[in-house]
Amino acid sequence: MIFEAIIIILMAYIIGSIPTGYIIVKLFTGKDIRTIGSGSTGATNVKRVMGKKWFFTVMILDAIKGALPVLLAEIFAVSYREIGLLPVLAAVGVIIGHSKSIFLKFTGGKSVASGVGTILALNWAVGLAIAGIWAIITYFSKYVSLGSIIALVISPLLMAAFGEPPAYICYCALGAVYIVYLHRENIARLLRGEENKVR
Repeated sequence: MIFEAIIIILMAYIIGSIPTGYIIVKLFTGKDIRTIGSGSTGATNVKRVMGKKWFFTVMILDAIKGALPVLLAEIFAVSYREIGLLPVLAAVGVIIGHSKSIFLKFTGGKSVASGVGTILALNWAVGLAIAGIWAIITYFSKYVSLGSIIALVISPLLMAAFGEPPAYICYCALGAVYIVYLHRENIARLLRGEENKVR
């Protein structure tokens, strides 16, 4: 059972490490996105280079990247299924892989889209609610970072409201803390009124 868990974590980490934003920007512009804007490989930074269409493209691809390992863990894992541990281990592997990619010398994005993808795979209704909250807050505030932080902080409460296993709730809580930590510079800029707005 321990071997099964290790395999799932490694598989999820490798899939999460696939640097979608980096690949797309490099392929179409020849630029290294890590040297542009925030240095993140995520969708928001891709938008600075390639526009809104590619922002949504990268966001959707990262969400799929997040969901896939979790779905595979749910389908093929036979141990711990009752408490939901293996899908959660896959989800953890994904978000760590996205933010600390083995293919980019352990740099990467802030794991928001891939994190939402993992939540969609754990509970599609919670995932859609999180995506909706993110969209509403981002639309009215014009701050992608603010929408991301608030949506993911709410996620453990929604998981609890839907009666999901403790492992799912703990994952969302710890994932929210991790993503807030990755956004610490954005938070500082928000407090100073210096965070970049989106159109």
